Amino acid sequence: MLLLLDIDGVMVPAKSWKRPEFLNDGFFAFGSDATNALQKIISETSADILLTTSHKTKYTIQEWRNIFDLRGISIKNIYCLPENVNFLSRKDEIMKWVNANADLLDFIIIDDDKSLNALPGFIKSKLIQTSASIGLTYNLAIEALQLIEKEKHTFA
Repeated sequence: MLLLLDIDGVMVPAKSWKRPEFLNDGFFAFGSDATNALQKIISETSADILLTTSHKTKYTIQEWRNIFDLRGISIKNIYCLPENVNFLSRKDEIMKWVNANADLLDFIIIDDDKSLNALPGFIKSKLIQTSASIGLTYNLAIEALQLIEKEKHTFA
């Protein structure tokens, strides 16, 4: 299982009235609810992470691993979408990845980007969309786990 994961609006709630907290590594602190929710998904599924965030190419894979470790999230494998040199929308970035990985159907998307509502139905059905100001929650983690379970039965 692969989680296509955004950071801003998912792991870091976007609160325009509040300056985000930074940890010693210079990256944003993740929201505690989002941290617990993501750890629940990963611990129950052993999912790998494919970062879709705009921050994805600012750090090496090892730096991303350290960022998640420092925030209490253990991930077996972390990958990143390629750098977005053509300034594609998140929807188009994900579609490009899906088209290049057509044989990989075992994934879900966790993102707050509204452009993803225009994904084709078979891909949009894999979307867990967060509210940018709230981020990933326990209830959304449960929804993600139910979707993952459904996906397992669909492709078994």
